[in-house]
Amino acid sequence: NLKKKKNRFLEGICMCGYPKVHHTDEAIKPEEFMGEQWDQQRHVREVPTDAFGDINFGGIRQKTAKYIRVSSETSAEVLYQLMTERWKLNPPNLLISVTGGAKNFYMKTHLKDKFRRGLIKVAQTTGAWILTGGTHTGVMKHVGSAVRDYTLSSNSVDGQIVAIGVTTWGIIHNRHGLVHSEGRFPAHYYLDEQGQGRLSCLDVNHSHFLLVDDGTQGHYGVEIDVRGRLEKLISEQPLGNKESGVKIPVVCVVLDGGPGTLNTIYNSMMNSTPCVILEGSGRLADVIAHVAGLPLLKVTLALIHRLLKRFFAEEYESFSEIKIIEWTKKIQDIVRMPQLLTVFCIDEEKNSDLDVAILQAFLKASRSSVSVGKQKRERQLELAVAWNRVDIAESEIFTEESHWKSSDLHQAMFSALVGHKSEFVRLLLENGVCIRQFLHHQDTLHELYTHLPSCLFLRKLAKRAPRGTKIALNHVSDEVRHLLGSFTQSLYVPASPCQRVAKPNDDICLTVSLILQSPDTVWDPGRDLFLWSVLQNKRELAEITWEQCSDCMAAALAASKILKKLAEEGGDNGEETESMRELAKHYEKRAIGVFSECHSNDEQRAQKLLTRVSPSWGGATCLRLALEADDKSFIAHSGVQALLTQIWYGEIAVDNPQWKLLLCMVFFPLIYTGFLKSHVRPLNCWTRLMGLFTCPQVKFYWNIASYFGFLCLFAVVLMTDFQPSPSWKEFLLYVWLISLVCEEVRQLFNDSDGFGLQKKAKMYIKDLWNILDVLSIMLFIIGLACRLQASGTVFYVGKVILCIDFIIFCLRLMAIFTISRTLGPKIIIVRKMMMDLFFFMFLLSIWVVAYGVAKQGILIQNEERLNWIFRGAVYEPYLIIFGNIPASIDNTQFTMDSCSVNGTDPLKPKCPVLNDDNIPVFPEWLTIIMLCVYLLFANILLLNLLIAIFNYTFTEVQDNTDTIWKFQRYELIKEYHSRPALPPPFILLSHLYLLIIHVLLRRPTDKHRHFKDEELLSWESFMKDNYLSSLRQDKSQSVEHRIQDTVEKEVVESLAFSRNSSDLQSLLFSACAVKSTESDPSESTGHEPEEEKTHHFYARQHYYPDSAVKRFPVPEEKVPWEVPALDRIYHKLPKLIRRTGIKGRGALKGLGPNHILDPVITSCTKYNLQGPAQPGAPLPKRLETRDFWCSALFQVYKGYVDDSRNTDNAWVETTVITVHFDRRSLLTGDGGEVGRTAVRPYQREALRLIAQLHNTNF
Repeated sequence: NLKKKKNRFLEGICMCGYPKVHHTDEAIKPEEFMGEQWDQQRHVREVPTDAFGDINFGGIRQKTAKYIRVSSETSAEVLYQLMTERWKLNPPNLLISVTGGAKNFYMKTHLKDKFRRGLIKVAQTTGAWILTGGTHTGVMKHVGSAVRDYTLSSNSVDGQIVAIGVTTWGIIHNRHGLVHSEGRFPAHYYLDEQGQGRLSCLDVNHSHFLLVDDGTQGHYGVEIDVRGRLEKLISEQPLGNKESGVKIPVVCVVLDGGPGTLNTIYNSMMNSTPCVILEGSGRLADVIAHVAGLPLLKVTLALIHRLLKRFFAEEYESFSEIKIIEWTKKIQDIVRMPQLLTVFCIDEEKNSDLDVAILQAFLKASRSSVSVGKQKRERQLELAVAWNRVDIAESEIFTEESHWKSSDLHQAMFSALVGHKSEFVRLLLENGVCIRQFLHHQDTLHELYTHLPSCLFLRKLAKRAPRGTKIALNHVSDEVRHLLGSFTQSLYVPASPCQRVAKPNDDICLTVSLILQSPDTVWDPGRDLFLWSVLQNKRELAEITWEQCSDCMAAALAASKILKKLAEEGGDNGEETESMRELAKHYEKRAIGVFSECHSNDEQRAQKLLTRVSPSWGGATCLRLALEADDKSFIAHSGVQALLTQIWYGEIAVDNPQWKLLLCMVFFPLIYTGFLKSHVRPLNCWTRLMGLFTCPQVKFYWNIASYFGFLCLFAVVLMTDFQPSPSWKEFLLYVWLISLVCEEVRQLFNDSDGFGLQKKAKMYIKDLWNILDVLSIMLFIIGLACRLQASGTVFYVGKVILCIDFIIFCLRLMAIFTISRTLGPKIIIVRKMMMDLFFFMFLLSIWVVAYGVAKQGILIQNEERLNWIFRGAVYEPYLIIFGNIPASIDNTQFTMDSCSVNGTDPLKPKCPVLNDDNIPVFPEWLTIIMLCVYLLFANILLLNLLIAIFNYTFTEVQDNTDTIWKFQRYELIKEYHSRPALPPPFILLSHLYLLIIHVLLRRPTDKHRHFKDEELLSWESFMKDNYLSSLRQDKSQSVEHRIQDTVEKEVVESLAFSRNSSDLQSLLFSACAVKSTESDPSESTGHEPEEEKTHHFYARQHYYPDSAVKRFPVPEEKVPWEVPALDRIYHKLPKLIRRTGIKGRGALKGLGPNHILDPVITSCTKYNLQGPAQPGAPLPKRLETRDFWCSALFQVYKGYVDDSRNTDNAWVETTVITVHFDRRSLLTGDGGEVGRTAVRPYQREALRLIAQLHNTNF
């Protein structure tokens, strides 16, 4: 629906600038328009646009931009919708309008570099839009160069700078290539500065173009009105689509410029838009920069004359006196608003950047706004968060004078968290944000989860929530419990769905999802925020929120478990899953670091942390979280291993020699002599005996002895006593096996950790030793079933199966080595090599089968016996690898006795193909060559490859075997800690006891009792702070940090050297700073300067209010009646105009003073008048009575006021009085609505003064 303009009138040489061929048919009919004056409103019409799409500028990088030709009457709403919806531009957090000289101008190298770097930095960090004129000239060219430099140095597409050029269509050179009724995708445009003439080329570095068409050609400035309306609309849009009331800020940046630029600056500042002037860029910018710091009375007409002559050179001669007076008046009005004016200049003593100046300009303007102080600060903070400029917030907002409450920072905290601005989160936490207060309302946490970005957890959460329902915290809790493990409690337990909460003053009840805490969990806001950060895989945010966790070690281990589980379920999600694994390792290191700090400080308290129940993480312990997360490095820590060693020794002292322990196992009365040291007190007979035989290490030794006895009995039965009728030895073997089966069943159903049967079964089957146990038991049962059959064949088969089963039982014996520090790691290496060997056999089988089938086919003709086919195709080639060379491939070793001619002898292979002389006819040379090649690849290449694989595996695993062994050692210790004291087969007695207790008597299983010691948390937090401090100290002492310090020192020295060298070097190395037009309150000397006396301002505005009448621009020094007039100027005017620029009574009722009474009624309560008084209406009767309960009647001001309605002959004089009520009286109403009306500037100042009298804010 976008339009363009097209002419339909032609009278001789057309006033629009287009030739005759570019007009419509009715425009070239002279009889219809003969004698008429050309009028743009009548003779230009709108038609659908024919120029839009993508524009390609060519070149090495093939730069492409969006463009569209629009009418000058197009509404700003349509243009903004086009850019955000069609062009897919994100709404800006800041609008930078760059204006100035439209012609090419010289700018110093240092200032030019500062401008380019600062402009790009502020656009990149804040997500700003840059708005320019879009042509390849003047200030637009400098902006384009800045965008080009950033594009060349950056490879990120997401970080594209949005530079929008608003250009007049009729002044674009080579614009015809952009026209196509269906759009150009792309249109090719080439820069042609040589042939452009009076026209201008588009800048190739802008990203978007709005080409404004009013139906004319060659007329500059058509886009000014459209650009102004667009800037105004953008400034009215909410910042970040929030309800905070903050709008998108707009800043005007000025370089060079002429009279048109002055109008732009004046209009912008009158609309409360801050402006940044670059001193040194030339012409108007330098004029304003030189007067910005002067008192208003010194900005005289003569000074402006001198500055214009100095900076405009030859152009100055063409300026008329009336124009200079008008410009002087506007410059004085600009200087009068220092809060909106910032001058950026080169300063050798300081080192500021333009981006800081731009952002400080808006913050300075917001500080001087009419909002309440608290609202000002919160608005500034919202802007700083939206811009993601921590440096600005630290220097301008969080000053020593500012005092923030936690509640004042909650909105900014929410914005920083949702925007993933980690540095701002840290800054807000450092400046008073209390996480407990921030998450006090449950809706806050729910809102955080509703603002999750697209991530793996959000996709899993969407699957868990029923279709058509919103994500609730109970869905989060269920998914987190799935990730952590079923052994944990739910972090958020949903309340009954029928619970309702009613809004105050509302009859509608809303069903809400209240979240309660289970008995084993607590409300932990630090945990909630850390969990929210971890689930979306945000490393910086998670690191900051982890520091706020009270149970930091458990939090780090839980994060490791969650991230590893997410990465596992993420599958082939590439970079996201890899980053999750890296983050999981990071938090494992964090847990190790905190535990190391704790262990080095107090070993006993550190070990208590491992078994302490964490209510914040579902009642889990650090040790259990580490095991579930497979954090081998944490389990391998010396402190954790010391705890495991204590558990392994039980109630027996760790420093007892092994031989003493073994001796007491055989002669247990020795324990009563003090032969063994023990931790048990008091040491009576029963506790000593139980302490010995319930020790996990003693249980382990007795079970080893029992298992060796079982294997010996099994071997004796298989070799010497396997009769058709079982002997007593065989019956004993069966009983022994039954005890082993019962123990495996007990281990499967013993759920002291609360995993559940399904989870316990999965964990059981994952253990290799448990797989061997199940396999050996199953084979034994099968062998026993066959052995008990009467058939002799089946009986023998049963014995064979039992013999094979004996091998598996012997392999199971290797589990005893896992406790050994020497042999335990070697078993891990053997398991790894077995996996390598398994995959290597696939590669080897290719060569074995290939050679075996070819050899068998060449030598033997139609072999039909399957067993001999297998021997010839697979078995013999496999034996060749080990040096068993067959004789059948060589004729010299062939004999008829070694084979069977027709394959009739089942014990002999079939003879090869023979001739009449019974000599093999196969090609002997071919079989020998095949054998040589096979031996070359199989024996030399593949076997050496297997050796190399084994060597690589050994080298790779050897460094980690100790860690892996320490991790697997826990499972062995846990198994024997919970195992009955009696070894098989006597363990059946223990199983019988457990059966009676738990099945018949139904007593609950004893859970592992963990203690809760909240004092440990404060100690753990203190140790965490020490750990983080040591990390920061190590980082500061690192080589990289020292190199950076050295570089900074070199830069400082080079800057000092440059100041002592030539002026050119001083310019190149000097720093930049902002010339502030406001003094810093913190730098006050205590002597406040007297307020500068200036003349009325509102009575000299450019336009008289509510009319199109222009005032004459009266400079500041010409306002007083005592100052002589400029006769050469004023004698040309029809009327003598001096004070206000206009004569007569204007909008006032009469000439001379117009008296007004401004009463102000204040109260110490919040009661309101029942209604505002209407103009001309009589006062209520209650106001006519003199029975006022008032405490004071005070006259605030009386006299002349600066009002925009004033003229030279009529002006406003007012009397401002205030009446204060200290209690409810007849004047106060019952809380009716308050009327609102516009407040004039002098009234606002009066109200501000009255507020100061009552020590309150306005």
